[in-house]
Amino acid sequence: MRVIRAIGEPDTPLKGTLDPEILIWCEAHNFVLVTNNRTSMPVHLVDHINTGHHVPGIFILNPDMGIGETIEELILVSEASFEEEYQDQIINLPILGMRL
Repeated sequence: MRVIRAIGEPDTPLKGTLDPEILIWCEAHNFVLVTNNRTSMPVHLVDHINTGHHVPGIFILNPDMGIGETIEELILVSEASFEEEYQDQIINLPILGMRL
């Protein structure tokens, strides 16, 4: 069973929570982060790892992909991935196949 949570939902960080705190939450709750933050997230991930922390993975959204295409990609990735395959990594979507 896949569980999807959004920032600002009950029992998640509030909207406006700083990225380093979101990474701590993802680590504590074993959630992969899906974000459009291409600029500062790599810096925050390096800082997070350098302080001895880990994250299950971070997927960066592709603005050229529609929502349906993105959802399909994430489902395929989740079904075809090994446990901890993306730990401490930032992966840009799409990762499966080539887009035309």
